[in-house]
Amino acid sequence: MPSGLKRDLGLPETTAIAIGAMVGSGIFILPALAYEIAGTTVILAFIIAAVLVLPAAASKAEMATAMPEDGGTYIYVERGMGPLLGTIAGVGTWFSLSFKGALALVGGVPYLIYLAGGELPLSIRAIAITVAVVLIALNLVGSDVTGRFQVGIVAIMLAIMMLFITIGTPQVQAPRLEGAFDPRSSGALSLFEAAGAVFVSYAGVTKVASVAEEIENPSRNIPLGIFISLFFTAALYVLVVLVTIGVVDAPGGTLGTIDIPGAEDAVIAEAANNLLGWPGVIAITIAAMFALISTANAGILSASRYPFAMARDDLAPRQFTDISERFGTPSKAVTLTGAIILLMIAFVPILQIAKLASAFQILVFVLVNLALIGFREGAVDGYDPDYVAPLYPWLQLFGIVAGLGLLTTMGTIPIVGAVVITGGSMAWYYTYAHKRIDREGAARSGIRQEVSATALDRTRDLFESTREYDVLVAITERTSDRAKRDMVRMATDLGRLRTTVVTVAEFLDVPHRVFHEDHAEVYDLDEPEWIRDESGDRPDWLPDGAFRPPKRTSGGVQIDAKRTDDRPTTKVEHREIDSEDHKEAIVDYATYEGYDLLVLERDRAHLHERMFGNETDWLLKNAPCDVMLVEDRGFDGADEIAVVAARGTYDPIKLLIADAVAEETGASIHLIQALGEDAPDTQREDVEQYHQELISICTVEARSSIIETDDRVAGLARFVGDADLLVTGVDSSGLRGRLLSSPSNQLVESVECTAVMVQGHDSTRAQGLIGRLLMNYVFK
Repeated sequence: MPSGLKRDLGLPETTAIAIGAMVGSGIFILPALAYEIAGTTVILAFIIAAVLVLPAAASKAEMATAMPEDGGTYIYVERGMGPLLGTIAGVGTWFSLSFKGALALVGGVPYLIYLAGGELPLSIRAIAITVAVVLIALNLVGSDVTGRFQVGIVAIMLAIMMLFITIGTPQVQAPRLEGAFDPRSSGALSLFEAAGAVFVSYAGVTKVASVAEEIENPSRNIPLGIFISLFFTAALYVLVVLVTIGVVDAPGGTLGTIDIPGAEDAVIAEAANNLLGWPGVIAITIAAMFALISTANAGILSASRYPFAMARDDLAPRQFTDISERFGTPSKAVTLTGAIILLMIAFVPILQIAKLASAFQILVFVLVNLALIGFREGAVDGYDPDYVAPLYPWLQLFGIVAGLGLLTTMGTIPIVGAVVITGGSMAWYYTYAHKRIDREGAARSGIRQEVSATALDRTRDLFESTREYDVLVAITERTSDRAKRDMVRMATDLGRLRTTVVTVAEFLDVPHRVFHEDHAEVYDLDEPEWIRDESGDRPDWLPDGAFRPPKRTSGGVQIDAKRTDDRPTTKVEHREIDSEDHKEAIVDYATYEGYDLLVLERDRAHLHERMFGNETDWLLKNAPCDVMLVEDRGFDGADEIAVVAARGTYDPIKLLIADAVAEETGASIHLIQALGEDAPDTQREDVEQYHQELISICTVEARSSIIETDDRVAGLARFVGDADLLVTGVDSSGLRGRLLSSPSNQLVESVECTAVMVQGHDSTRAQGLIGRLLMNYVFK
């Protein structure tokens, strides 16, 4: 959408922004610190860090050419992974860039102290604040002025560094570089710890995307600017560090012999002093000042675009979208970012905070790789990048795993800091932004579409299967005659869709006997009297030939191999099973006989039973097959059957049962699904498409209703309305469900019609806790 920002940054300015964001603390401050960790292999550590940055650089280049909008990391993570992770990435990267900008402004202190011989005429903080004010003013004037300024200072800085390399390379003493490219010389752990320490040196490579909306010809200049700056800066780092190690003494594992308090880390200045004398020190100090000012400038420029982009998406106050009519810059976003940097310079121990922000930067790069996977797998409409990252998804998976592994080497404090920033971002999202947005990330939509496609395949397979389907109707002494008839009726209805064998088993408890075998006693019975209606007639729905004696001793009914036609058939048998514990006998019998479906009467649980579990809970937990619980309120046929899904997809057996009963009664099916009131449009569209596919599978007339409500039970009960039968699922009860009853139980108890609750065995076992949480997230 038009934003008012001017596209006036060409390839030179784009590349200069990235180089300027990188060549600062990475080369002038960190080499001495990393040398103490890994010795001469610090050179290899810089190379490893560059390789680990490459996946995020490629991912960001692709997403930037598809969405050339200001905001960079925030935009891609938000669009790919959703507003919550986008908020974390946006807030975290904004702080990280601000921290790094402030660090750069005070990071030249060692070089100024070295040049002054230990004394400075002005306060360090006063100098840093003055430079910061100038840079903030430049960013308020316009990105074209900022870009030209960036090109100028980067050109001067690079000219001095190239001179340093040219003069220093011939004077490198090879013995000082011994083991520099051998990981064994320092150990793998130390090497990767050093790589983690210098990782932040390359963080600026992706900052090009933060100003993507102001880059001309973004499809060409963004990827070129990113990769040119990364490879050039990596080579520059390696050569500068190599020369420095090769010309500077390193006694006791410390690079350099500087004895000026406060200047110990100015090892590049000492190297220049060894090569060129005092003129070299002056030149390197100028380069350091330009590099660090360049880093700070790039930090202000890119960081200020994060609140601007977040405000456009209602994740931050709308005031930050204001564009200066005179200069065409996001003036309020720049002012806020500048104010944060000034406060940091004045009051905060910036070095430690910058280290914490570096750890979060690694985490942000992990999110960038995840975001690209979200876009690719989500099949997002309109996602058409001009540059496509290679080696997908292996390059991104490598970046994710390597980034998380690198994060573990940085110590406890940086990790805790990243967690604090993440927690703060989440708090901001839920207190401010959550109610203002109604969209989701591409990954969430992609996962939902994939889950729906898998559920549809399972449903088609179940409907099209010709395998014999065995049903056990378990009756106890508490089951009423009416409930028995209705349970048998629904079980035999499955025979309208596929060949079905129904075993009606009356489980009776007998007193304990000392001299008695452990297994239950099974008896074959004739047709029960209770199957007949009040007038004594056999019901019309009872299949012909039902209750024939079994033909196999194990208890099931052997279906004749030959059939006279292609229509499914139903056989019903009647048994009595005596045992000392009927619930264990039910599970044992269902397991031994290999039944596909267990039909039980639903047992209403009182509070103490919900807390500690009742018989139904035990059976649901231990059943070896699908389970159907029947809440019988009288079932004399149906005109409409309501099939409900509160969250997630429909279990295939739930739809099969509803369709079979509808076939026998001549009813239609009403698919009802509840979404939250803040459900994004993409979720509703995905669910509507899923319902249409389900309707095409059903053998009877069906329709669909999708409701949006935060009170799912009340909303669903209202739409069930005058239905003659409710088919719903079984919730896994947590503490809230045990205290207040689960939503599915509340729904069954709030309607007047007969209800059926279905628990799919395979889906319940395969889904697990993580699967249920994921289902709640993508379908909430």
